[in-house]
Amino acid sequence: MDNLNGSIYFWFIELLSYWQGQVNSSDVSKFFGISNTQAKKHISSYKLLCPNNLQYCNRQKSQIAQVDFKLHFINGDASEYLNWLNNHTLKSSNVYSAITHAELTLPPRNISPIIMRSLVNAIKQSRRLDVEYISLSNSVSEGRIIQPHTFVKTGLRWHLRGYCEARSEYRDFVLSRFSGEPFLMDAATQTIEGDLAWNTLVTLCFRPDPRLTEVQKRVIERDYQMKDGELKVTTKAALAQYLIQEMQVRTDSLAKTPQQQQLVLVNEDDLKPWLFS
Repeated sequence: MDNLNGSIYFWFIELLSYWQGQVNSSDVSKFFGISNTQAKKHISSYKLLCPNNLQYCNRQKSQIAQVDFKLHFINGDASEYLNWLNNHTLKSSNVYSAITHAELTLPPRNISPIIMRSLVNAIKQSRRLDVEYISLSNSVSEGRIIQPHTFVKTGLRWHLRGYCEARSEYRDFVLSRFSGEPFLMDAATQTIEGDLAWNTLVTLCFRPDPRLTEVQKRVIERDYQMKDGELKVTTKAALAQYLIQEMQVRTDSLAKTPQQQQLVLVNEDDLKPWLFS
C-alpha cells in the first residue's frame, strides 16, 4: 500500500493527531500495512510541511498536537473522523465516475477537538468524564459527569451514548452541545454491558400507509421488498426512534397525504418503552 499518494498519509496523520490529540508511527504502520521505518518517514515529511502542528513527547512516545494546530489535509468536521473511526477505510479520492458525480454535503456541527479527544480517551480507557453540556430543556451549560461507551451514527448525525450520573440512566448526547474543557476522572462504574436499551434487540414492523390505493401499496411493497405486505427491521432498542425518523414515519399523527407518509408503524405499542417521550 506504500505506493499511495503521500497526501493520504498526511491526511491520516492529521486526522488522528487533531481529533485524538496524538499520533505515532505504530498508528500509521498498522493502518497502512507498512514498516515502522516507513511510517516514521511519513510523519517526518508531514512535520516538514506543517512544522507547528506536532511535537514529539518522549513520555507518551507520540507526536502531540500543539495549541496552534492548523488544518491542511482534513476539513475540521468531526464527522470525517467519526466516519473513519466507524469504517476504518481510506479517505475517498473525491474522484467520481460519470454516473456517481453526486454527494450530499451537510453543514458541519460545532465540535471542539479538545472535547472530542476527551470523549475518545474516556471511551478507550473506560473512564468517567466531567464535562459541560447544554440540553434543549435547559439552555444554560451545566456540569455533567458521564460515562460514555459508544459513538453512534443515527442517519445524518453522530451522537454519544453513555451513562448520565445526574439522571441515573443511559442517554444520548449531541456532540455539538458539549463545551468547556472536560476532565477525565476515575474508572467508569457503568459500562456498555449495563445499557439495557443498547443490548436489547427489537423488531419494527412497517406497512404501506392504509390511505394508499392498492396499486400504490404494491409499489411501496416492491420498493422495500416486503413479504406479505410487511417490512420487518430489527435494531437495538436504543436506536428504534432514530430508525423510525429515518424511515420518515410519523407516530404522533399521520402526514397530510399518504404520499408523504408512505409507511406506517404497526407495532408501536410494543416499542413504546423504548421511544422518546
